[in-house]
This record gives sequence, structure tokens and C-alpha cells, in this order.
Amino acid sequence: MITSAGILLYRIAPEPQVLIAHMGGPFWASKDAGAWSIPKGEFAEWEESALDAARREFREELGLDPPEPPYAELGTFAYSSGKRVTVFVADGTAFSLDDLEFGEFELEWPPRSGRTARFPEVDRVEWTALDAARERLVKGQRPAIDALERHLAEATSAG
Repeated sequence: MITSAGILLYRIAPEPQVLIAHMGGPFWASKDAGAWSIPKGEFAEWEESALDAARREFREELGLDPPEPPYAELGTFAYSSGKRVTVFVADGTAFSLDDLEFGEFELEWPPRSGRTARFPEVDRVEWTALDAARERLVKGQRPAIDALERHLAEATSAG
């Protein structure tokens, strides 16, 4: 089973927003709905914790260190393919998008050409309102937005 972990930053300004990343590469270039992701990546559960993997992948994809803790685990969400992603949330109000430096991957492009090209893992990131994020995120990650809404409501009622 493929497992991945990611960090979903949020801010309240004046309505809740989340930081999501548009997937890079030629397949996603002209797509918007369902073409965005929480910064995340795969990991081996016996080699590192989900939070350590989420922090590493955030750094690899965006070229910036994630905010300092505290983090809350929103949950583990299953894709229809069976892949699972564990999502952590943190307040990103003070997080700066200056100096983004996206990681890259190699892909045979065009297909069956024998040529290899490099593409960014992510080609842009944006603060996005929760309803818009539901539309833009890949389907398997959309339940994380519902979990974030519950998390924020619980934090508000507890505070």
C-alpha cells in the first residue's frame, strides 16, 4: 500500500484559506479543477514518522521549511486507488511564500520519444478559500478540507 503524508497550512484572513499547490508537469499544465494538491509525498512507515515525512516533503516540493510546530493530525484519507495520505495542519498565517523553489522530477516527454525532460513537481502555490480548495484538490484529498473545518470549529469553541 502506498502511504504519503502532507502539511495543510491554513490562515484566517478574514475567511479561512488553505495553501495548496498546482501539480507540475505537462499532464496538469492546462487543468485547474482536480489538479491541485496538499504539499505531500510518499514515505516508508518503517523508516520515518508521518510528520517527519510531511515536513521533508513540504521542504522538497516548495523549497521552504514548513512552519515550526504545533501541528495537529487531521486524519488519514484513502484515495479510490487505495493510496492513503496522512494530513497534518498548522497555522500558516505568518508563513511567507517568498523564495519558493520547486523540486523537480524527470519524465520521458513527449511520450515514447526516448527523450527525458525535467519538470517542477509543483508549478505554483496559492492561498485558496475552502470551497474553492474542494474543487481544485484531487478528489482523495477533499475530505481533508472537511476535517479542517471541524478542527477549526473545535478550536474556536474550546478557545
